[in-house]
Amino acid sequence: MDKIKDTRSFMRVTHRYLGFFLAGIMAVYAVSGVLLIYRDTDFLKKEKKIDKIIAKNLSEKELGKELKMKNLEVEKTEGSVLKFKQGTYDAATGQAKYTKKELPFVLDKMTKLHKSQSKDTLSPLNAFFGIALFFFVISSFWMFNPKTKAFKRGMVFTIVGLIVSIILVFI
Repeated sequence: MDKIKDTRSFMRVTHRYLGFFLAGIMAVYAVSGVLLIYRDTDFLKKEKKIDKIIAKNLSEKELGKELKMKNLEVEKTEGSVLKFKQGTYDAATGQAKYTKKELPFVLDKMTKLHKSQSKDTLSPLNAFFGIALFFFVISSFWMFNPKTKAFKRGMVFTIVGLIVSIILVFI
């Protein structure tokens, strides 16, 4: 019985203080997650004019890659100048003039949290955050006595949450 009490006590205390520690991180992830939902819109984005010299005689595909523009489509060609929705590119000189819509600096950095890969400096934070959230899932089952009504209702909500998330994954 003491072992059960010790485990419950450990889980509750760790859950509590880890929760306080992660509150700030969760706020940043929540805001950046919502921003990423609307990344295909201009929500909160500001227009930035860019004028730079890049490699000459790039193909349409190479140009899109160089300018980091997905689905870049040349609409018109006048001599050596390729015109696309966001601007122009002179294949003879390599001069590219275009506009790009970007989130403000801080918000852009926040959204990079969700996009990081194992090679990025943020990857250890993302791994820690994921593991900590999984601990929250597990430790939450020690927050209530299993014989109580609250625990039994909580299990129903857990099962419903699992089912809804699985359904949404496959829709």
